[in-house]
Amino acid sequence: MSRAVAVVGRPNVGKSRLFNRLVKRRVSIVHDQPGITRDVVSAEVDTGDYTLLDTGGLGLEGGESTAEITAASERQVEFAIVAADLIVFVVDGLDGITALDDRIAQMLRRSRKEVLLVINKADFDDEKIDLAEAYRLGLGEPLRVSAEHGRGEGELRSEILTRLGPAPVSDEVKSAADPLCVCFIGRPNVGKSSLGNRLLRDERLIVSATPGTTRDAVELPFRFKTRYGKDVDFRLIDTAGIKAQTKLASPVEYFSRLRSLDAISRADIIFMVVDALDGVTQQDKAIAGEAVKEHKPIVVLVNKWDLVLEAFKQGDPATERYKSERDYREKYEKALFDRLFFTAGSPVIFVSAKRNFEIDRMLDAAVKMNRRLDYTIPTAKLNALLNRLTQQTPPPVIGNRRFKIFYATQTGNRPFRIRIFCNREEKLPENYRRFLESNIVREFDLEGCPVMFQLVGKEKHKERGKGAPLRSRRPAADSAAETDFETLED
Repeated sequence: MSRAVAVVGRPNVGKSRLFNRLVKRRVSIVHDQPGITRDVVSAEVDTGDYTLLDTGGLGLEGGESTAEITAASERQVEFAIVAADLIVFVVDGLDGITALDDRIAQMLRRSRKEVLLVINKADFDDEKIDLAEAYRLGLGEPLRVSAEHGRGEGELRSEILTRLGPAPVSDEVKSAADPLCVCFIGRPNVGKSSLGNRLLRDERLIVSATPGTTRDAVELPFRFKTRYGKDVDFRLIDTAGIKAQTKLASPVEYFSRLRSLDAISRADIIFMVVDALDGVTQQDKAIAGEAVKEHKPIVVLVNKWDLVLEAFKQGDPATERYKSERDYREKYEKALFDRLFFTAGSPVIFVSAKRNFEIDRMLDAAVKMNRRLDYTIPTAKLNALLNRLTQQTPPPVIGNRRFKIFYATQTGNRPFRIRIFCNREEKLPENYRRFLESNIVREFDLEGCPVMFQLVGKEKHKERGKGAPLRSRRPAADSAAETDFETLED
């Protein structure tokens, strides 16, 4: 990792608040409860051209964290220390230097890395800060800052850049294409972090049987070589398990949910992870609905498939009503789309993070779907399809009138936006809209890609054309004001 700065320290000294201030946005969750940050959270600092790493508190004990999670958090900190060019060691100016601070300082001195000592919570009264204690850590001149109020922020930014030195000039030609951003979503404990580690080929994300281990939305870059030998740059976001709002037990869970929903909005492709044994639950349906609201393309990953294979191998009684593993797979997929009926044509991949089964196929599906998102639907073929569909399966009659399509054309991508000139936009029922959408997806091989209809009713297009029949001329270009259209939301 080039030009990386790791923020380390014991729990609850304000590392995440300082991290958010330096990156100028709320990335890490900030809370008074110690141990909120567990994975290494990273973000680019635009003003300094370096990567900032927020780490879990070293020496975390007790509370909600098991010994396993505590040990995993400390391994993440050790990784950040190894990867970083500069370490920002944060201590609490109000609590003073503790025995744990001394132990961390010893670890940092042994690492022989450049260390910048920062005394946080130096809000107003410097008399409460014991500088002599800080000097005894043997890490040089400390900087006094207040992550909450911004005191010393400029000096800290300047000192970080001074310690890092000028950015190295790379011989590599940077690709003009942005990395493809993929995001794991799903219920707690379905294996999102395990799948992320498989993609990264490293134990970068904490994995535990304890539900809710991941709390922040962790964002990490990696590179994937396709089956055709082409390198594709990815950005992976591993999110906390999304709980229903009514089941949020603490502010931490509330902010975890917000981070996950924000990650969905920033992703290019969504990996929806479900459990191979549990099937698709009502909560899975609600989570998929959050991605559909953002009009995001979805790949459904059925994780823990190794458990299904093992159950058939061992002759588990639960498998007796299925002819074979293939029969189970087909019935699972049918039940999945009965529940997730609004994810039109989403590819379903049966995977196992534990056995590394079909992991590459996940990324191949994401690359293929990303290419589909830029496809231009031929207008003549689109209108021919809609005309055939409405003749073979006419829309239902609502209020003595039937929905009628005059003309349609694609107006945008990501998601696909199709403007439909019709008689009355309010006469299009939701189930018929899904019928049209699924057939468009199938006809033009847009598997998993979201489609939005922008409806223009007869009264509106009469005003534009002064009563001229739309069938005789091409509709107005996309420069028409967006407020003239009614948009059907998923």
